[in-house]
Amino acid sequence: MSRSVADIIVETLFDAGARRCYGVPGDTLNHVTDAIRRSEMRWIHVRHEEAGAMAAGADALLTGELALCAGSCGPGGLHFINGLYESHRNRAPVVLIASQITRDELGFDFPQEVDFKAVYKAASVFCEEVRTPTQARRMTAMAAQAALTKRGVAVLIVPVDVSSADAPEEPSFTAHRTRPVVRPSDGELDRMAELLNAGGKIAIYGGAGCENAHDQVVALAERLQAPVARTSRAKDFLEPANPYDVGMTGIFGTAGGYQALMDCDTLLLLGCDFAWRQYYPQKATIIQVDIDGAHLGRRHPVDLGVVGDVAPTLEALLPRLTPREDRTFLNAALDHAAKADAKLEKRAVAGEGDTIHPQYLTETVARHAAVDAVYTADGGSPMVWCLRHVPATGQNRTVVSLSHGTMANAMPQALGVQAAFPGRQVISLSGDGGLAMLMGDLLTTVQENLPIKVVVYNNGSLGFVELEQKVEGLLDAYTDLKNPNFARVAEAIGLWGRRVERPQDLDNAVRDWLSTPGPALLDVKVDRYELVMPPKVEMAQVVGTALYSAKGILAGRGSEVFELLEGAVRP
Repeated sequence: MSRSVADIIVETLFDAGARRCYGVPGDTLNHVTDAIRRSEMRWIHVRHEEAGAMAAGADALLTGELALCAGSCGPGGLHFINGLYESHRNRAPVVLIASQITRDELGFDFPQEVDFKAVYKAASVFCEEVRTPTQARRMTAMAAQAALTKRGVAVLIVPVDVSSADAPEEPSFTAHRTRPVVRPSDGELDRMAELLNAGGKIAIYGGAGCENAHDQVVALAERLQAPVARTSRAKDFLEPANPYDVGMTGIFGTAGGYQALMDCDTLLLLGCDFAWRQYYPQKATIIQVDIDGAHLGRRHPVDLGVVGDVAPTLEALLPRLTPREDRTFLNAALDHAAKADAKLEKRAVAGEGDTIHPQYLTETVARHAAVDAVYTADGGSPMVWCLRHVPATGQNRTVVSLSHGTMANAMPQALGVQAAFPGRQVISLSGDGGLAMLMGDLLTTVQENLPIKVVVYNNGSLGFVELEQKVEGLLDAYTDLKNPNFARVAEAIGLWGRRVERPQDLDNAVRDWLSTPGPALLDVKVDRYELVMPPKVEMAQVVGTALYSAKGILAGRGSEVFELLEGAVRP
């Protein structure tokens, strides 16, 4: 039997490490799906392409290996776009096989013709069309290599007459994966040491670039007696077993991380690209280490910027630093952090009557979850509760939409994680709006035997949007959600389902939900008026909320205003 170009494409991607492809089959993709059927690669049939791209991105992010998604021409290929933006901004090595109409019809506005290169160029590290069968192996290898080495999405556009053609003889191009060790020059390291040794109140701010540098960051903090604040993306890497940790900063963070950065006179940024400038100190000396030189100083002016991986950079820097013994600034920062954490814990209580606070739900889930569970969380309040109330164990992981900030990411990302780690507990913390947006892919849990656990934070609203409107002094509008009983929907699909409306029923329900062997959904009615409080409340937010309160009372919505303010002042 002769081999097709589709066989060559699948073989090359498999050799590059890809083991799973998420997608929806269709006419121009048929030769590719047939090649996958005859290969060792697993095809995971999702119900919506956006979910497939989200799943592939989570798979690739946690495994570090190539993951694929594939769709048919035109609308099929376009449906991936939001999930691929999410995956690309998470720096996940994903390849999209975007099948295309036959080459003879390109440029004539043929039905379902789409210029995928124009669409995907902004959200990819590689975007090219396989124009001839002879190019197939080389172009596929380059796509895989770009995704792996540049850490992002690669788009391979494959016309159907190319994928169906007989495979020609061609050189055996393969994808190369390189792992260079990158650190600053000796002169730059000396300058870094000079600035740090001269500093008084030194703080460290770590981001996702600290993924493989936990021990080096802790050793640096010990040498400098410096508190370690972290971005949301660094939670898994810097929170566990770190006696210098003072928490996150930013709007989702706590007063501990915020205060450490605001009070320092010298700040060392390690692999972080935090976007909100108001959370950087205004008068500190700032040193930045990043693997991407284009990121240096792009968020806030820095006094010294150097290119390097965090771990080897710190290993080379540590011998140049003078050890410190004065813990005054460190102890003050740790005290701020402890008080901030205690304040959060006071809000994570069951609630009175039939009120279930979302923080309490999150901590109940974390208390009963496996120590190495993977949590995905929808953009909005579920993400905040996950980041604040799921403790990092050093073995568990969190996957949230921070850079892209999309809705509806949690459940599809859980599908990809579960496919990549079949023996691991995977928990989706889903908002009611987010789950409803891609609810059709609950069918994938049954069809593909992916036993994810989905908990729905059911507050009957687009809660984060509603809060944003109120803080701006606006009456909330168009945020109400008329939800079904999600537990019954789940049961109709074939999942285990249960609805919880009272705090006293939650603990046993969570136990049952996590212990069920297959996919399961827990629909929990949570307090609609629970506020996400930032580490520092700005005067404009106070004025905006007061203005909303006045408008709400005049509009006859006094009970809603009272519940909002009660939530704000609750201990």
